Amino acid sequence: MLGVRLAKPQRPMRDDWRRVAVRPRESALLGISFRPRQVEAFGLGGQATLDALLEYPFELLRLGAYWDRIETSAREFDTQELDWQLAAAERAGKMVILSVGPVKNFGYPEFYVPKHQLDRPLREGALVEPKGQASLLSAAKRFISHVVTKYRGRDSVVAWQLEHEAVDPLGFEHSWRLGRDFVESELATLRDCDPSRPVMMNGFLPTSSLVNVSQWWRTRDQGDSLAVAVQLADIVGIDYYPRNALLRLGPRTLYADGSGATPPSALFEALGERGRRWMVAEGQAEPWETTTLPPNPTGKAMFTCGPHHLIENYNAAISWSSRETPLYAYFFWGAEYWILRARSGDPSYLGAFQRLLNGS
Repeated sequence: MLGVRLAKPQRPMRDDWRRVAVRPRESALLGISFRPRQVEAFGLGGQATLDALLEYPFELLRLGAYWDRIETSAREFDTQELDWQLAAAERAGKMVILSVGPVKNFGYPEFYVPKHQLDRPLREGALVEPKGQASLLSAAKRFISHVVTKYRGRDSVVAWQLEHEAVDPLGFEHSWRLGRDFVESELATLRDCDPSRPVMMNGFLPTSSLVNVSQWWRTRDQGDSLAVAVQLADIVGIDYYPRNALLRLGPRTLYADGSGATPPSALFEALGERGRRWMVAEGQAEPWETTTLPPNPTGKAMFTCGPHHLIENYNAAISWSSRETPLYAYFFWGAEYWILRARSGDPSYLGAFQRLLNGS
């Protein structure tokens, strides 16, 4: 009932990913996200990893403008890393969704405010609001303006993303949250800089009763990020993780297991009423275990995401699509992990991805 399960974290590798039926995607586009810090944590080369992934015939690539990697000091604005990523995407003929953050952006640790822009850590349990963080908001808006102005002339950029799970707590490590009015002010700046492109905002989809209750309680005052995205964004991104580890108990792990869960019908009703497009901004395609870095065991797959789960999770999202609210795009989360696995002798994750691209 609570959607929890106690299981051994590692499973023998199987080839059932070859036999899982692939649902037709109709008009939905497929994409991946590129996380430079994850590449570094895996000990992989950034350009080589991205080039290897760009050889696959997906349509969309999500890139991040990480504030603390671009503005390393008060007088620095260095976009070299993002420039080569965007250039590589354009050479490969990909369309790009560019996430401008700035406070929160995709990829661990999800918090990218430069140290020189924040005198002291944000207070735990607090709402980060304009009246209490005026200097942070002003700096964040300047960053948005710089990034959007620089890249709005690139035809490859088809949409922007604002913040990451904008008004949710920052995982379990921090309990502060951005206030809705803080995000609305950022959004106004983004739209002023580029009124022509759509803005995507994303939110986490609870797939078990336990996670659902926890998220509702932590965001009850202003709604969670999905609710805010439906109200503010042009494209609503759903972050879909059916399985994630909660805690290790000896040789086993307690998991939130929401396999087979579906989004609430009220979400799709709201999308239809407001004329919003929707996408899966993060479809789980790498393990989510008790460690920050996904494990890479030789000859084993982790409970939370074996290669067959790439297909099963995608199939689930495709089943949510309808004529009234069709799926715009599906982004797989974990492409860098697939490269790590392949270089460790396990090409099955890339093989499952190729099956999805082939549609068979």
